[in-house]
Amino acid sequence: MKILQFFFLSLSLSIGFISSCYTQTPIAKTYVPEDPELYNAIVKMDSIFFDAYNNCNIDKQASILADDIEFYHDQSGLSTSKQDILDATKRNICGKVTRELVKGSIQVYPLKGFGAVEMGMHKFHNNQEPANTPSKASKFIVIWKFQNDNWQIFRVVSLH
Repeated sequence: MKILQFFFLSLSLSIGFISSCYTQTPIAKTYVPEDPELYNAIVKMDSIFFDAYNNCNIDKQASILADDIEFYHDQSGLSTSKQDILDATKRNICGKVTRELVKGSIQVYPLKGFGAVEMGMHKFHNNQEPANTPSKASKFIVIWKFQNDNWQIFRVVSLH
């Protein structure tokens, strides 16, 4: 199991490094999903999760985050406690920050027998700032696992 976790971590970090070499334009200009059904499922899950994030539905977020989540954030480092992530979201995000997906930026790739990799770009808006305050697009990578007929966020790399 440790070897598998190391493999996914290495894959996530490699993808993050490669994607960070691109410019700030959407990465999906030439992308065509290999598996449109999988693509649609992951885009839907992204939307469900971030609707819960933007509306402070902590219970919904908890149901989507895997118990063994690993969240790699370029500014705050590694978080491995699901409860700590949810508590930090409640404390620092709820009513203060909203996430906006950069349209057309999502790419989804299958991970045979496990789930999928989602890559894309998004913006975070500080709701304490005046409306229309510019927000810089940043890259993200999510490893989704499909288990017991449910999609869960297993690993996240968030770059700002």
